[in-house]
Amino acid sequence: MSTQRVVVGVDGSPVSFAALDAAAAEAGRRAGSLEVITCVGGLDEPGPVLRAAQERMAVRHPGLTVRLWPAVGDPADVLVDRGRDAGLVVVGSRGIGGVAALLMRSVSRRVAARTRAPLLVVRGTDPRDAARGRGTGPVLLGLESDGDLDAALFAFEEAELRGTGLEVLHAWTYREAVPPSPGAPAAEPVREHVGEAVHEPVHEPVREAVARQASAAAELPRGFVAPLRRHFPHLAVETRSVRSTPCRALIAATSGAQLVVIAAHRRAHRPGIQLGPVTEALLHHAHCPVAVVPVPEP
Repeated sequence: MSTQRVVVGVDGSPVSFAALDAAAAEAGRRAGSLEVITCVGGLDEPGPVLRAAQERMAVRHPGLTVRLWPAVGDPADVLVDRGRDAGLVVVGSRGIGGVAALLMRSVSRRVAARTRAPLLVVRGTDPRDAARGRGTGPVLLGLESDGDLDAALFAFEEAELRGTGLEVLHAWTYREAVPPSPGAPAAEPVREHVGEAVHEPVHEPVREAVARQASAAAELPRGFVAPLRRHFPHLAVETRSVRSTPCRALIAATSGAQLVVIAAHRRAHRPGIQLGPVTEALLHHAHCPVAVVPVPEP
C-alpha cells in the first residue's frame, strides 16, 4: 500500500483548489506524493484545470512530487478507485454555487460512503473556515465507541504531524437501561434537549441512573486513549465527555478546531449511501475540514 500517496479531485472551482492546497499540505507533512485527478465527460478538455493545478503547485509547493491524472467517468467512482491504495483522499464539499455546489456535495458524500482510505473533506470557501483549517486549534476526534480505533490512530497521527494538540470528545444522552415491569408506574420521561436546555430528571432513581451513565461516559474516552498516549508521549491530549447529542456537540466544537476526525461505520450489503447522521451533519455543518475514516467491515 502506498500510504504516503495523497489523491485529490479538482474541477476548477474555488473550493476544489482549496482542497488541492490542503492535499498538498498533507502530502508535504507525510513526505509523500500528490496525485491530482480531474474527471471529464464527453468533449470536455481536462487540460486547463490540470495546467492551473500544476502551476499552483509549482509556486506553492515547488519540492512536491505531483502527478496529473486526467480521467473519464464519474468523479466519485474514479476517486474511490484511485484511492484504494492511497494514504488519503481529499475532496471539496461545495462547487461554485447552484448546481455545481450540489454536484460537489454529492461527490464528497458518495466518496465518504465508499472509500477504503481516509477521506479529507474541505468544506466551503468561507475564509474563516479556511483559516481554521490552517490554524493553531487542536485536532478534534469525535469518539462514539471503542470500535473507533482506526479513526483514533488517524487523529493522533494527524495531530502529531500538524504539531498541535488533540481533543477527544464523547457525547452521550440518557438511556433507560431496563424497561419498566408490567404494572409498574411509567418511567419519568427525560427530554435531553429543548432548544439549548438540558432537562434534568426529578425522580431520584432516574437521577442516580443518569449519574452512573455520566460516570461511564466520562471513563470511555479516558480509558480508550490511555494505550495510545504511550505511543505519542509528547502529544497533548484532552478528553471530554458531554451530555448532548453527538451532532450538536461536535458541530459546536469544530468552531475551535483545525480538523475534526470521525469514524464511518458501515453495514455490509446494504444499498444506498451508508453514512450515519453524525457524519452527514459534519459534512454539511462543520466549521473546519472533516476527516472521515472508514471502519473495516467485519
